[in-house]
Amino acid sequence: MRQQLTITRVGAQGDGVAETPTGPVFAPLTLPGEKVEAEVIEGRAEDVRLITASADRSAPVSPHYGDCGGCSLQHWASAPYLSWKREQVGLALAREGIETEIEPTVATPPGSRRRLALHARRGPGGRTILGFKARRSWRLVEVSECPVADPRVVRAFPALAEVAAPFLEHPKSAPTLHVTWTLTGLDVDVTGVERRSGGLSRDAQMRAIEAAGRADLARLSLAGETLMMARQPRIAFGPATVPLPAGAFLQAVPQAEAAMVERASATVEGARRIADLFCGAGTFTFPLARIAPVIAADASADGIAALKAGAATASGLKPITAEARDLFRRPLSPHDLKGVDAVVFDPPRAGALEQTRQIAQTAASVVVGVSCNASTFARDARVLIDAGFRLERVTPIDQFLWSAHVELVGAFRR
Repeated sequence: MRQQLTITRVGAQGDGVAETPTGPVFAPLTLPGEKVEAEVIEGRAEDVRLITASADRSAPVSPHYGDCGGCSLQHWASAPYLSWKREQVGLALAREGIETEIEPTVATPPGSRRRLALHARRGPGGRTILGFKARRSWRLVEVSECPVADPRVVRAFPALAEVAAPFLEHPKSAPTLHVTWTLTGLDVDVTGVERRSGGLSRDAQMRAIEAAGRADLARLSLAGETLMMARQPRIAFGPATVPLPAGAFLQAVPQAEAAMVERASATVEGARRIADLFCGAGTFTFPLARIAPVIAADASADGIAALKAGAATASGLKPITAEARDLFRRPLSPHDLKGVDAVVFDPPRAGALEQTRQIAQTAASVVVGVSCNASTFARDARVLIDAGFRLERVTPIDQFLWSAHVELVGAFRR
């Protein structure tokens, strides 16, 4: 049965929400104040028809909008969209009883994402197609354009489809191409290839390597193992040029990374010794080493090796000590952090509860938390606040444009 719904807000996952006598109904691609008609099934609106549009509705810029699951908020004007992201951070903090200054959301421009995860499948007639998953579905939407991606990556889509074809050798393989634009060209790491039946055959590997050569890839790897490398993929972190490990983590948008680094560096200015925890290959380490000596730690041995190699390319930095260490199982203790008066930590989505508990017991007077999950950030922030820190401010950063995802930087002072 179809119903008329009035959208009152946008929920945490980016869907419009209508309050009804039987509970909330989630309606994708809708905005506050809009009236829609839809089939309601188990609290979700299907086959939504817009009756009254919001004044904040914008024309989408992608030809794949509405089908592709990548941009759930492309139809929202910039100002209310960015304000909503700021509100989501506030709600997460409020759940932990935290009040602080929340700065305006830092916007990132279209065409700026240097990292994409492209899924590959067999299309009609056996053709290899690349794309993103449809909304709430395993179905693949083939994409020819992507307004959030760096145009240099988009131009490579046809060549990347040729690279992907050999990885579809086994019918159970569902390859994902993790594509990164680097200073030396495209770096592609492929995951999702069936291994139980023997993995990728030698013939398929050779065909993939040949296609990578035609595509002028800097490197092609399979689950972090290099298949071919024409040029070492490199990334600039502050004054250093770092050899990027295959399959390594990297912030998706350079402008977002710059905003994070700028705020972290400004907060710890004047520190005598800094710890950079969950440092990866040195995103924050090198800019921080302009200020003071840095202790850097991360679970990735490859990331730490890359950081050390990058240190050899930079001059004018204070000393950097880097260690490969699982900070979930073996967090750095107050003894390990003796003499450190500023800490920067940038953990995965799960947060860093155990490491935060250790930070709280140190003599550090300043802490910067960088997070891709406002809820786990708020949980960890509560630990620091209870130990005598004050959360001075939080800056939301819109790294993943037109999605419900929000990143943030928080500044704590004891």
